[in-house]
Amino acid sequence: MAQTIYQSFGYILPETVLSVFFILTLLTALVGKGRSKYLPAYTALLGFAVAGVLVFLQLGTDELVFSGMYAVDPFSWFFKIIFLVTGILIVIFSMQSRELEAVSTKYAEYYSLIISLTIGAFFMAGASNLLMMYLSLELVSISSYILSGFTKENPRADEASLKYVIYGAFSSGLMLYGISILYGLTGELNIYAFNQALASGTLPQVTILVAIVLMLAGLGYKISAVPFHFWTPDVYEGAPVTVTAFLSVTSKAAGFAMLIRFFKIGFIDVAAQPVMAGMWELFRGFNWTDIIAVLSVLTMTVGNLVALWQSNMKRLLAYSSIAHAGYILMGFVTLTDQGISAMLMYFVAYLLMNLGAFYVVMLVANKYHTEDIEGYSGLGYRSPYIAFALTVFLFSLTGIPPTFGFIGKLYLFAALIHTNYIWLAVVGVLNSVVSLYYYVKVIRNMYLVQPEDKTRVDFGFGTNLLMTILMVPNIALMLYFTPVLSWAQHSVLMFGLR
Repeated sequence: MAQTIYQSFGYILPETVLSVFFILTLLTALVGKGRSKYLPAYTALLGFAVAGVLVFLQLGTDELVFSGMYAVDPFSWFFKIIFLVTGILIVIFSMQSRELEAVSTKYAEYYSLIISLTIGAFFMAGASNLLMMYLSLELVSISSYILSGFTKENPRADEASLKYVIYGAFSSGLMLYGISILYGLTGELNIYAFNQALASGTLPQVTILVAIVLMLAGLGYKISAVPFHFWTPDVYEGAPVTVTAFLSVTSKAAGFAMLIRFFKIGFIDVAAQPVMAGMWELFRGFNWTDIIAVLSVLTMTVGNLVALWQSNMKRLLAYSSIAHAGYILMGFVTLTDQGISAMLMYFVAYLLMNLGAFYVVMLVANKYHTEDIEGYSGLGYRSPYIAFALTVFLFSLTGIPPTFGFIGKLYLFAALIHTNYIWLAVVGVLNSVVSLYYYVKVIRNMYLVQPEDKTRVDFGFGTNLLMTILMVPNIALMLYFTPVLSWAQHSVLMFGLR
């Protein structure tokens, strides 16, 4: 047993390194006090870089470690790259944030929490045990609670953190109750063993249904799916922009990774797989597609309709984030490798366009001290490059060519049509049209409204360079997206039952 545990540790070196740098980043508050406020940020960046090297060394690895509690496979590898890229970008964003300057003595705690949340997301992506799923989700959640209220001098941050804790605790409790029911029925916490128990056909389906609905409550809260979305707009508005951007990508992606693994491993009928190549055949009596389809429609529709009335950019992007959770759920409805590949490819697009949009929001808040949409009036005259970049990001969020967001939605809709969910694809298209209205409202203010002060504002070479790094792939990947598609397809193809 000791030898097995020792061997298993070799597969979690990235997580171990991040844990070490979590401590080192905290210690910079002592050793670097009075020297450089950027020392914790540099330490966090170094941690992400070292972890990234170790993750790349695991390319092609497909192992279950710690007695089946944790999977190191191409599927989790995909999401770990997403988390690392997001973490690095958020640290760089944070070094430019004026909001965080108000709590300059707490930089070490802030960056250590960024690392902590990333560690939790790593474990969420690979968790193959119900208890491991819960613990990793809690690590992400607790880090998120603290980060969302980090600027405690801001009353909105206190409110955001409190609401997040209340909703999170409630959803977490429901999920834990669902796990206890599943364990009581099967005597197993491993989702592979749970699949075998389902295959026996002796478990009461009504009880299983209740347990899975409770599990969906916990996972639905993490991905901001309706009706578990109520925390999202208030938390996104009250938290610092950098934290909001971080939660909108890492937390959401981790929730989806866990959702996909739980359902594919837990409910796929292994005996039917050779017959249905690329299709996921569920056990009879467990047709979740209709439930997920309804969640998808509600999530994208509520998110888009409420976003129409928003006047604050952070709240607008919060409801936009809810709507995008609905779009991504469309791929899950198909229960095919094609649909899950489309979801994974969309996450790459979502990372680029959503972080880019939040970066502009942070820069405008820094320079113009406003988060209101009206504050973007004439931005195209005052800061033309920043306005152009935001236009690209918003077009990509809408799914308009020539942006990578268009390709992401195209593949989601194609997967739906391939599985005869044409009605859901139509609903998705209509929702995209609705979203165009509130995105264009921002663009209209930037270019068609004359500013009172036409003084040009230059954001500097470094800022423009980072903006370009985020913007160019949004356009280039529409023209050549094959590498991302192949990566996503490989991650799904190599992921399944053992």
